[in-house]
Amino acid sequence: MIIRVAGVDEVFHRSLDHIIHLFFEDVHVVFTEETPAHITISIELKEEQEKIMSYSVLEVAGEFPIYENRYSRTVTVERGSKEHRRQVRQVISHSLLHVLQEYTGIEQPWGILTGIRPTKLLHASVRDGIPMEQAHHHLRENYLIQDAKINLMQQIVDRQRAMVPDLYDLRREVSIYIGIPFCPTKCAYCTFPAYAINGRQGSVDSFLGGLHYEMREIGRWLKERDMRITTIYFGGGTPTSITVEEMDMLYEEMYHSFPHMDKVREITVEAGRPDTITPEKLAVLNKWNIDRISINPQSYIEETLKAIGRHHTVEETIEKFKLARKAGMNNINMDLIIGLPGEGVPEFEYTLGETAKLMPESVTIHTLSFKRASEMTRNKDKYRVASREEIGDMMQRAEQWTEAHGYVPYYLYRQKNILGNLENVGYAIPGQESIYNIMIMEEVQSIIGLGCGAASKWVHPKTDVITRFANPKEPKAYNDSYEHYTQAKIEALNELFS
Repeated sequence: MIIRVAGVDEVFHRSLDHIIHLFFEDVHVVFTEETPAHITISIELKEEQEKIMSYSVLEVAGEFPIYENRYSRTVTVERGSKEHRRQVRQVISHSLLHVLQEYTGIEQPWGILTGIRPTKLLHASVRDGIPMEQAHHHLRENYLIQDAKINLMQQIVDRQRAMVPDLYDLRREVSIYIGIPFCPTKCAYCTFPAYAINGRQGSVDSFLGGLHYEMREIGRWLKERDMRITTIYFGGGTPTSITVEEMDMLYEEMYHSFPHMDKVREITVEAGRPDTITPEKLAVLNKWNIDRISINPQSYIEETLKAIGRHHTVEETIEKFKLARKAGMNNINMDLIIGLPGEGVPEFEYTLGETAKLMPESVTIHTLSFKRASEMTRNKDKYRVASREEIGDMMQRAEQWTEAHGYVPYYLYRQKNILGNLENVGYAIPGQESIYNIMIMEEVQSIIGLGCGAASKWVHPKTDVITRFANPKEPKAYNDSYEHYTQAKIEALNELFS
């Protein structure tokens, strides 16, 4: 389907394209008059004194009726300013959303909001001392967010502030992400830098040499400035794909290189693939006082695991979870995915029931997203997924299940091309929330990325301006240039914390 949008300045094209894609899965949006289209949306924008007005008309070729909406807002900011453009964008988006909702019959619970981190809006209100009722009104009126989502946001903000009382005062600390780019196999939905480890031992050896170098150099910089680390997170890939000996040396390097390790609030190691977990590796985690891990079933349906390339069994997930418990792991996360190929409400309810038998400390409910570079996106016809209505029903079941079992929501994020325009939500038993997940989602401090494919996120401690810097994703490229990228990070840190 082709949808043509007319009458809008180019600066707003991307935002309107995002909103249209909330309603249609297979659509091409154009902004040229010449292109024939199944649907034409004409938008007229007027500005008179202190008022912005937008009039949207949606017409379907050869069909009646037409759908139209007028929306206006009073503004007092200077024309041409960044804030003025933002408000104009909101006004246009309002009228567009209304005509699309009327035409499709689909309500968007997140309104015109297409950003990844909605809770940042509420945190900003808290920091500015805005009363909760006023902040909620702002979200409702300016973004058209429905009350259920606003309440979810408020629960998360409250939980985060309870878990990290000094959340707004951590700009002079950093967190560290360490990426291990290897997995037993690559899952069909994955776009992370992850390479099948079999036959790659030479690449692994070279990569780990570069990673140890990065850790030493960044650690030296932190020690010289007596800077504290809030959290450390080993991700990937699957960090437990490497050998027991390699894990042991890596954590030894961490303790040797980084300052104030006794003050680090949390260390997490993703052991997401159960087929990488062994008693010996659990013993190494214990040796280095690491007790927060992830063991990710994604689903408890055997056929689903085969379809998405997980290459482990349901029984192995359960067995390795119990093994970790026996080894003393007392903060285990499990990831579940809504909308995996071939799964509907009954299959998801079964997965929730099996999770209840294990009761991990936290459960992250992901909604399947068709990420651009994934195997699943390249072969959509092969991977049939549930309808928008079923996806919404499954998310509702997840909310009910977590509440009934004593979990509370503590972080969320959204993605493009996410099924049902929903969200990913992390739930935890109160007091067992992942501090790193809060740091990465709320962007309250800089996170230094070390390793292949790791991205550093710089949050300026005075201006809050956010910039990013990524290491190479491919192991050979990383091995050839890790010294250069380490020096570039040090230069960036010098500028940030000068």
